[in-house]
Amino acid sequence: MSTHFEGEGNIGSDPQVKVFPTSDNSPPRGILRLNVFFDNPVAVGEGNFEDRGGFWAPVEISRDADTCEQWSQLYQRGMRVMVAGRMIRDQWTGVNNEERSAMKVRARSVGILPYRIDEVVMAQKASVPDQTVQPSEPLEPAVPEDSFMENEGSCLTSE
Repeated sequence: MSTHFEGEGNIGSDPQVKVFPTSDNSPPRGILRLNVFFDNPVAVGEGNFEDRGGFWAPVEISRDADTCEQWSQLYQRGMRVMVAGRMIRDQWTGVNNEERSAMKVRARSVGILPYRIDEVVMAQKASVPDQTVQPSEPLEPAVPEDSFMENEGSCLTSE
């Protein structure tokens, strides 16, 4: 059982990555895990806020192992994030054979919000040889320019 989830919160600990080998020749899969506190700030008085109903939830992102490793270097403790995915119930057996369960978010995306961010540096695109085709003649417009003038009176306007 799961339900759609969207929430904004703060990462509370350093990201963790688990890598799982695959049975075929595809690259290994990974899970990036973040612990996020999803707060619920409510205004109390002028300019003051109080958290009411916030909660901690593990957030898991499943991708290839290399992507998880790379993303684990981007996400940091204290960073504000927006999470979209599905809230699911995780079940397991505890140390004394008792049944345990907790809610977690299986994330479709985790966006970094710009709070407390000083700088964003984009990676260079992989170099791709220029494959543009140079036309031998100048290209003609798809619609002749004078056809716009002919239909000018048929358009609806707000005047």
